Amino acid sequence: MKIFVDADGCPVVDIAIEIAKEYDLKIIVVKNFAHKINDSYAKIVSVDIANDSADFYIVNHINKGDIVITQDYGLAALSLAKGAYPINQNGIVYTQYNIDGMLNTRHIHKELRRAGKHHSKFKKRTNENDNKFKMSFKRLLEEKKII
Repeated sequence: MKIFVDADGCPVVDIAIEIAKEYDLKIIVVKNFAHKINDSYAKIVSVDIANDSADFYIVNHINKGDIVITQDYGLAALSLAKGAYPINQNGIVYTQYNIDGMLNTRHIHKELRRAGKHHSKFKKRTNENDNKFKMSFKRLLEEKKII
């Protein structure tokens, strides 16, 4: 079992590495060349800066039972199809029961943005967000009998 992190824009890379190190788990951080990430424990993979390069790398390297940390619903759906366990930066575990709704919501928001009718502002990340991710990530590892 390996943990893959879609690191482009991911606010929990350091937390994921910390937890992987704590439990002696393999972790692969996939980023494009524009991001600078260094860590002595994690394997850092740099991919092309083109759209979805990190996603394609992850999809081509995950196996059943791996964990994928991503904010991307498309990557989450592909991960589920391969038997992996995707989780987002807020600790929400993607499942076969919630992914369709998330993909539909993404499509609706994209259409609204194209029409100029939707502007979302992301709230600043808090320590509470980080703690929620830590708890959910550890719970996922326990549920899947990884730790």
